[in-house]
Amino acid sequence: MGFFTRLLFTGLGWAVGGPIGAIIGYIASGFIGTKDEENVPIDDTDYGHDYDRQTYSTTSQNDFRAALLVLVACVMKADGHIKRSELNVVKSFLLRNFGEEDGKEALQILKRILEQDIDVVAVAQQIGHNVNYSTKLEILHLLLDIAHADDVISDSELDVITQISNIFLVADADLQSLLALYGKGKDPDWAYTALEIERSATDEEVKKAYRRMAMKYHPDKVASAGEEVKQTATEKFRAINEAYEEIKAERGMN
Repeated sequence: MGFFTRLLFTGLGWAVGGPIGAIIGYIASGFIGTKDEENVPIDDTDYGHDYDRQTYSTTSQNDFRAALLVLVACVMKADGHIKRSELNVVKSFLLRNFGEEDGKEALQILKRILEQDIDVVAVAQQIGHNVNYSTKLEILHLLLDIAHADDVISDSELDVITQISNIFLVADADLQSLLALYGKGKDPDWAYTALEIERSATDEEVKKAYRRMAMKYHPDKVASAGEEVKQTATEKFRAINEAYEEIKAERGMN
């Protein structure tokens, strides 16, 4: 059983419905080689559905993967054309985290998603009401990695990611903290922004900020979403430590 077949029929929870289910279901009709509607999880739910009445449900690895593929497509399409550098980054990510066979199949799914018109607002709303805050942060982290594939995050890409972040109700300070990671070597204040503090913060405030951020990005908080998101959380966790060590060295803190 291939990755996509497992994704559709054995692993999807909340992602089987709404706009994500519609996108994946549409692709399923051609991908699996059947148009049997009983086997295609297309949901006719109005995208204006009051998601606010929902509570966070358990996010499986497959829910996360389906959601991520759709959002990745949104970012890649943001500036009107698909960059080879971005596709290479996505391919590397999928192969590294999904495995050789599943990664190649996921890449083919992504290419088909890229051919569709996507309502980024509806998709982000569905995801935002079904994943926890830590998982939202790691989704944004992954999207920024892809956007930064050619060493520059374009305005159109940043606009889409900011839109997704706002729909996720992510604090602006948290988004700026993620963006700070791409300013190392360019922005002298990147470490402070990463810890969400000002350069004028006292040593004690620096220590408190570090503890708070280390807890926020602890990999265990996103364990249910799968190894790929746990790995990005680990990268952010290390970056927080790097920022803290840089500030300590600068200030001569113990």
